[in-house]
Amino acid sequence: MINREIIRIKIVQLTYAYYQNGNKNIDSAEKELFFSLSKAYDLYNHLLSLMVAITKESRRRLEILQAKAEREGTEAPSQKFAYNRFAIQLENNHQLNEFQETQKHAWADYPEFIGKMFEKIEQSQIYQEYMESTEDSYANDRELWRRLYRALIEDNEDLDAIFEEQSLYWNDDKNVVDTFVLKTIKRFDEKNGDAQTLLPEYDSEEEKDYARKLFRATILNADEYQRFMSEASRNWDFSRLAYMDVIIMQIAIAEMMTFPSIPVSVTINEYVELAKFYSTPRSAGYINGMLDAIARHLVSTGRLMKPIENRETNND
Repeated sequence: MINREIIRIKIVQLTYAYYQNGNKNIDSAEKELFFSLSKAYDLYNHLLSLMVAITKESRRRLEILQAKAEREGTEAPSQKFAYNRFAIQLENNHQLNEFQETQKHAWADYPEFIGKMFEKIEQSQIYQEYMESTEDSYANDRELWRRLYRALIEDNEDLDAIFEEQSLYWNDDKNVVDTFVLKTIKRFDEKNGDAQTLLPEYDSEEEKDYARKLFRATILNADEYQRFMSEASRNWDFSRLAYMDVIIMQIAIAEMMTFPSIPVSVTINEYVELAKFYSTPRSAGYINGMLDAIARHLVSTGRLMKPIENRETNND
């Protein structure tokens, strides 16, 4: 699950923190990097378990309504949402349950939020269409939760506030992790039952190696990379760069120099996108121009053995 997009984000954050920390210890900083990456995987599981918590709340309310209907001799309420087959499969998932047993945070500690989430779902057009539909299939049950997640969980200020309270890492991770939750929903297959596999923490050791090498190269070769910036910035006011801009370019140069298989255009585009989020409004355009100039300078001086591709950029 942890991919290079998440790793780049974490390395920007941890490199900045490294230079802000008076006691600079690269081994400790590397441990913190991998801890923060593991927290992204915790968030993935926590978001999956949110759907289970909402389903359990719907079942609790259903039981109250069923008891009332029996007392009053009225029609029993529909069980369709409370016993949604995808949600039940997720609730019984072996991997997710093993994860929940190890966590100090549980959705049961936030009954008011879970109750409000269920009420929002009940009031949504997505829910109404599902309950009124005559289609009765696992695929329809799974699609319901994909649509609800995108509409009500992806962009949710109340949920963001809870995550800010629970972990320093999670708010920055959520946008990326949401994509993996949605991918997981799509991958679920009824025939796999409780043994349906979730996404692994890392797809391969290669991703962990990428994180370790990129972080160490960024820190250990900082003087050399900043010299590259100075050499290539004769027509730029390098001294007025925002501190975060320097950090982002330093990491980008580390990636260019350390990973021969990653095209220069990919590296530049990835770090321009990070600049839009982490630095000043004008930083993306500046970093785009600077990194392009630095890459061309390194190729022309024989220090970077990569082609410079034509690039389509969006610096808005």
